[in-house]
Amino acid sequence: MTDVVSRRRAAAIRIVCALAAGLAFCLAVYLVLSAANPNGLISFSFLVILPAASTAFILGLADPFRERSRGFYVWTVPLTLLAAIVSVSMLFLYEGLLCIIMLAPIWLALSLAGGLLAWRCFGRRDDPAGQALRSSVLLLVPLLTMQAEPFVPLPVEEASVSRSIVIAADPSAIWPLAKGVGSILPTEGRWNLSQDIIRLPRPVSAHLVGNGLGAIRYVRWQQGLSFKEVVTDWQPARRLWWRFRFDKSEMDGWKLQDRHLMPDSTYYRITDGGYTMERLGPGRTRLTLTTRYRVRTPVNEYARIWGELFLGDVSSNVLAVIAERAEAPGLVAGVAR
Repeated sequence: MTDVVSRRRAAAIRIVCALAAGLAFCLAVYLVLSAANPNGLISFSFLVILPAASTAFILGLADPFRERSRGFYVWTVPLTLLAAIVSVSMLFLYEGLLCIIMLAPIWLALSLAGGLLAWRCFGRRDDPAGQALRSSVLLLVPLLTMQAEPFVPLPVEEASVSRSIVIAADPSAIWPLAKGVGSILPTEGRWNLSQDIIRLPRPVSAHLVGNGLGAIRYVRWQQGLSFKEVVTDWQPARRLWWRFRFDKSEMDGWKLQDRHLMPDSTYYRITDGGYTMERLGPGRTRLTLTTRYRVRTPVNEYARIWGELFLGDVSSNVLAVIAERAEAPGLVAGVAR
């Protein structure tokens, strides 16, 4: 019995030490990347290769005699490592919740792949020290790929997100609201995953200064975020288009939200957008809000999935505010006639 207890204690210590070593390596890589490029994008090696290699490394140290089950390899260690990474990122590295939510699925998927690879490739060993050395070699893979990454150009893609709503009002009644809805109450709009669960900020106000080409819409969101929209196409009751402008004086709020997801960075830039109005019949109009952006990351397709969700939810919420006001009797731009 004493021997069994001792073996279990030794196994538990190995697992804890292996997880600590793997976590320490991941954090060291993160800190090096952050120091080299404080406002830069997380690299392909960090996103894809590091989770797989670090998980396999942990398993090589934690189970040198191949005594653990497949579930330990494929689920227990990857999930534990992810939980540790998320906790440390939020408590000590002050990473934004939005960035963590976006990275967690891809990190977990690759960590599971690393666990499955370790399960299939690690044979039974009678030499724990040798197994530790062999496992450590895996950590060279992300380090080597990081050296090559700067020489590989990132792909650039243009993307757009559109949402539409049918409003029981004529285009002429919707046009003043498209120009600017004024102040927005917290109770206005619609429920959505991005703003009610993930806690993206909601719009607070939108005011137009001027008329015609060159007019500027001043937009404010919760948490002190603000930006401008410079009108580039002005077709009353038909089309209102603008280009986004993010002044340096407005960037502090965006940095507090998430420094890796700045709206005018080299890797992610919101470019232009606007409203189009299509008359469907007397008292019925289809209002469409489109936002265009440019993405330049190692995983553009993955980034576009999140762009579709976040920008889509934000757009649907704004459209709901306009619809509520346009359909309310006696209101124009949220102000009683």
